[in-house]
Amino acid sequence: MRETDAMNQLTRKEVEFFVENGYLGPYAAMSPDEMALVRREIEEKVLTTDGPNPRSRAQSRHMDQPVVYDLATHPAILDRIAGLLGPDLIVWATNFWLKPPDGVEIPWHQDINFWPLEPPLNTSAWIAIDEVTVENSCVQIIPGSHRQSLNHVKADEGVAFGKMADPDSFDAAGAINMELKPGEFFIFSERTLHRSSVNTSDKRRLGISIRVTLPIVHVFQDGPPLHAGHTAILARGKDVMGFNRYGDRP
Repeated sequence: MRETDAMNQLTRKEVEFFVENGYLGPYAAMSPDEMALVRREIEEKVLTTDGPNPRSRAQSRHMDQPVVYDLATHPAILDRIAGLLGPDLIVWATNFWLKPPDGVEIPWHQDINFWPLEPPLNTSAWIAIDEVTVENSCVQIIPGSHRQSLNHVKADEGVAFGKMADPDSFDAAGAINMELKPGEFFIFSERTLHRSSVNTSDKRRLGISIRVTLPIVHVFQDGPPLHAGHTAILARGKDVMGFNRYGDRP
C-alpha cells in the first residue's frame, strides 16, 4: 500500500468538515505554470481528437491519453480522497467540462442521480485547467446538501442537462462559489448539490472531473453514461471483489 504524502494527509478537522458540508478545498495539485504545460497537451492531443466514447471527446480520456490518466491519479487528489474512503480506490470516470463564452447553465443537481453505481458511493475531484471565476462560470455548491437525496425533475429549457433537482426541495441561499486557479481542485460528495451558471465572460472555462469509488461498488460500464468496453483505473490498493474492468496507463 502506498503511504500518503504527509502534505496531502487530511486532518481530523478536514474529515469532519467533509462529513458536515460535503466538500473540501480548494487544494493545489500543481502550480499555474505547471498546469499551463498540461493545458497545452490537452488542447493539442485531447480536445481535438476522438476518444473511446463515440458520443463524446470529453469523456473517458484516461483510457487513451497519458496526460489525463496522470491527472486522474495525481497524488494530491488521491491522497486526500484516501483520507475519506480508505486505501483501495477506483477512478471509474473522467470528464472534461468546457464552457465557452455564453456557454449555457448547468442546473442544480446531485451527480448520483445520473450515475451507474451500486451502491451509490463516490467522491469527485473537480480540477481547474483554466482560471475559474464567477464570471466564467465556476462551480457553485450548497454546503450540507449531501445529507439528503433529492427528487430530480425535468429541467428548464435552455440548460445543459435534461433533469435538475426539484427547486422546491432545497434552498440555494447558502451556495458558495468555487473559484480556482489553474491546477487547483476541490472534492465533493456524490450527493452535494452543485451547478454552474451561464459563462458571462469572454473567456472559456475548462476543468476536468475525476470520479472515485471503492472496489465494493459495481460500475455498470457498458451503458450510458459510459460505453461498451469502458475501463476504470485501479488507482490504489487492491480489488478482491472483481466486479469491475480495469485498463492500464495508455
